[in-house]
Amino acid sequence: MKSIVVYSSQTGNTKKLAETIYENLTDDKAICKIEDAPDPSDFDIVCLGFWLMAGKPDPKSQEYLKKITNQKLFLFATHGASSQSQHAQQALETARTMASQANIIGSFNCPGEVNPKVIKKASSKPEPPVWLKDAPNAEGHPDSKDLEQLTQTLKQCFA
Repeated sequence: MKSIVVYSSQTGNTKKLAETIYENLTDDKAICKIEDAPDPSDFDIVCLGFWLMAGKPDPKSQEYLKKITNQKLFLFATHGASSQSQHAQQALETARTMASQANIIGSFNCPGEVNPKVIKKASSKPEPPVWLKDAPNAEGHPDSKDLEQLTQTLKQCFA
């Protein structure tokens, strides 16, 4: 099977997850930034990673999601919120909807340390975003426990 890991990362958080996924894939595999991503139709399995913007996948990832048809798709994301938060779950659901033509085989999300400039800007808004209260807990993530959980999730999805 031919697999590719495509990721969008501003702070390196999603890149950490992408590299872990790549290390766990076998056979013919590739990894690239979303800006360099080839046509997904050339692959059997696409693993797409993104960061969240306004409760949705970042804009470049949204465009790529729409191109994925008939491939097996594994979604992964990092964000400033709790993994179980409504914010994170809704974002993954939005990604699933955008990739409605794909065969989604699994997903993973975890907190990712938020850039202090982003926290400062978000804090100054009249109505701060919901993830802001969880942002301090995201410091240092993804960590070794997150990467181990990702590895376990991959084993289940690719078994």
